[in-house]
Amino acid sequence: MSADRVSYTLDSTLETVNNAEETASRMAAEAGFDDEEIMKISMAVREAAVNAVLHGNAYDPSKKVTLAFERTAHDLVIVIRDQGKGLDASKIPDPLAPDNLMKTSGRGIFLIRSFMDVVEIHPSQTGTELRMIKHVHGNPADSKEAPQ
Repeated sequence: MSADRVSYTLDSTLETVNNAEETASRMAAEAGFDDEEIMKISMAVREAAVNAVLHGNAYDPSKKVTLAFERTAHDLVIVIRDQGKGLDASKIPDPLAPDNLMKTSGRGIFLIRSFMDVVEIHPSQTGTELRMIKHVHGNPADSKEAPQ
């Protein structure tokens, strides 16, 4: 597979989340992932896009979400960036804690980390960048999370 890059700028609406998910499915299929992996990648992108629109940009129509895909010989790299005030990853509650098990929100980052091989969260004063990597010929033993 040769290197291939595609990027988009999305409005801060939930309607654009569907476009992000569809693009992720297409890019994952083109990268050669099987149906299960395609579903996981598209779900991770959907969760990240919802977080960017809802928590990052707070539906502010003046703020945008950028979404970039890069295919390399070994990886599918996906970067989503919002224009919010920045995410403090240490304040994300554990969705598996007994007090949080019945809550209907708060599982997005958990799912993203479960579905992708590498997840990096880069907060700043001008937004949060979430970098997700899925290895094309990944092996579960190779999975790891990058330090935050």
